[in-house]
Amino acid sequence: MNWFNYYGLAVMAIIMIPNIVYAVKHKNDAANYYNKKAVVICEQIGRYGYFALMIFNIPHTYFNFWFDHALTVYLSVNGGLCLAYIIFWIVCRNRNDKLKALSLSVIPSSIFLFSGITLAYVPLMAFSLLFAVTHILISYKNVVQNNNKKKAYME
Repeated sequence: MNWFNYYGLAVMAIIMIPNIVYAVKHKNDAANYYNKKAVVICEQIGRYGYFALMIFNIPHTYFNFWFDHALTVYLSVNGGLCLAYIIFWIVCRNRNDKLKALSLSVIPSSIFLFSGITLAYVPLMAFSLLFAVTHILISYKNVVQNNNKKKAYME
């Protein structure tokens, strides 16, 4: 791989398809109840960083696949995680619970972090870790606070 990662682009496309479909179908459902500004900003920095670095390799910052059969491992693990992500989207599409929040935040975070480790791509690992911590926190807090608001409303 030179400066462009076709495999990373394919992974990003697979992950983005259900997100785009969801956004189109649920334009007004994207309420964020957890609004700690610093955490949200860190999540966005991580998101845009990993998004760019999954597709573009910055010279002298990545070491390519560093062990035998790494490409096979990279494609197999990322393919399995992408499949799991799609399955969770289908299974949890009408839910708003912790299972959905955690599965749809942990799986992509794992994909990005694993990709960074497999490529020995330190900036991708850093952005992925920043995204993972903040995205999982925000997803979990949103569902908990949303459910608390529903309980309060019902009482």
